Amino acid sequence: MLTLLHGRWRAALLRLRGAKIGPKTTLRTTVSIRRPWCIALGTRVDVEHGVYLKIVSDDASLSAGDYVFIGAGSEIDVAQAVTIGAHSLIAPQVFITDHTHLAEAGRRINQQGTRVAPVVIGEDAWIGTRAVILPGVSIGDGAIVGAGAVVTRSVPANAIVAGVPAKIIGTRGQPS
Repeated sequence: MLTLLHGRWRAALLRLRGAKIGPKTTLRTTVSIRRPWCIALGTRVDVEHGVYLKIVSDDASLSAGDYVFIGAGSEIDVAQAVTIGAHSLIAPQVFITDHTHLAEAGRRINQQGTRVAPVVIGEDAWIGTRAVILPGVSIGDGAIVGAGAVVTRSVPANAIVAGVPAKIIGTRGQPS
C-alpha cells in the first residue's frame, strides 16, 4: 500500500512540473522522466520501477491511454512522438524509439543527424519482454509482439509477430 501511495505522490509532483497525468496513475520508484511537460498519461497507468521516459526535445510528445502498463526497466526514447493506446501492456526491458542515427559512409556518425518517424502502438496490444520497436512502426490494435522481437515494419491489427526482424507468425484468436 505504501508503494502505491508513493507512486501516486510522484505522479502529483510531476503534474506540478507540467505533466498531464490522469487519476490513479502510479509511477514506481526510480522512474526517470526527462522533460515531464511533454508527457500525457491516462487514468490508471502503471509505470514500474527503473523505467526511463527519455524525451529529447521540447516539441516531442509521449502519450499513453488509460490502463496502460509499462514494465520494469523499459525505455521509451522520443524525439518526435510515441503514442501508446489504452489497455496496452509493455513488458519489462522493452525499448521503443522514434529516431535513429543516419549511417552514410565517409562521415562520422555523430555528424550525420538522425531520421525521425513517429511510433504508434494501438489499443489492447502486448509488447513482450526485451522487444525493440524502431522508428516509423505502427503496432495495430490487439497485436502481440513476441519477447525479444525487433520490429522494423508496421504490424497489422491482431497479428502475432516474433523474431529478428519480426515476422507474422499467427493471428490473435486463431491457432498459430
